[in-house]
Amino acid sequence: MVNKWFSESLYPDIKLQLKVKKTLYSSNSSSQKVQFIETDRLGKILTLDGVIQTTTADEFIYHEMMAHVPLFSHPNPEQVLIIGGGDGGILREVLKHKGIKKITLVEIEKKVIDCSKKYLKQICSNSFQSKKLELIITDGAEFIKNRTNLYDVAIIDSTDPVGPAKVLFEDKFNRNVSNILKKNGIMVRQSGSSFLQKDELKENFNKSAKIFKHTSVYTASIPTYIGGLFSLIFSSNTINPNKFNKNTLKNRFAKLSLKTKYYNSEIHTACFKLPNYIKNIIGEKL
Repeated sequence: MVNKWFSESLYPDIKLQLKVKKTLYSSNSSSQKVQFIETDRLGKILTLDGVIQTTTADEFIYHEMMAHVPLFSHPNPEQVLIIGGGDGGILREVLKHKGIKKITLVEIEKKVIDCSKKYLKQICSNSFQSKKLELIITDGAEFIKNRTNLYDVAIIDSTDPVGPAKVLFEDKFNRNVSNILKKNGIMVRQSGSSFLQKDELKENFNKSAKIFKHTSVYTASIPTYIGGLFSLIFSSNTINPNKFNKNTLKNRFAKLSLKTKYYNSEIHTACFKLPNYIKNIIGEKL
């Protein structure tokens, strides 16, 4: 039997290969190629246009850090916007915060949601059945146009800045996110490998810093996102993520009794402490 391998196509000069146990689903949609595969080591995997988006083995790191860092940073989050997030992982984590009243999830590709319910049950669980969820199938950039003062937290769970996701990294999009946030509003987004996508990190940090008063990079180690520390960007007009009270974070985390595998109050504080090479990328003083 000939072994089948999946090769990630994110970088032209670096290849990540995974031995495929089974192809669960593969389809070219109107906007992107959607594929679900199964492997022995990393479990079930969602790929879009040949790039790994999530795996059942290590998804908890990305989803917990994208959800809990902004939610615990906000004094009283009630209204949350998720752009992307069709696998349901961030939605699952946001729902752990009992004070959340409404979550609006805007996903451009309905097929990702439908297939995630079938193939990534371990990730999405029953999150799409929540009564707090407002599910909208449309372009996230179009959805936020001409809307103001609606959300406490906006989580941008986008793919890399190519194809249909390119618009989600433009200045206009950042301005619209700033407008759609309430007072004390927070936006977080992924910004790629801090080592292999240095230019993208610098560009996206600078774009956010032009719009928001406070913009910081935080990091997490996610095994299937190759290239060392994975970077994320935190932006707010009122909340400085580097001035959190450690005891307040610890008490809020303990009070909710969250079951997490990666995130805790100590990680929350530590993830904003950057190595010098990342400080150099974003122009932060050493």
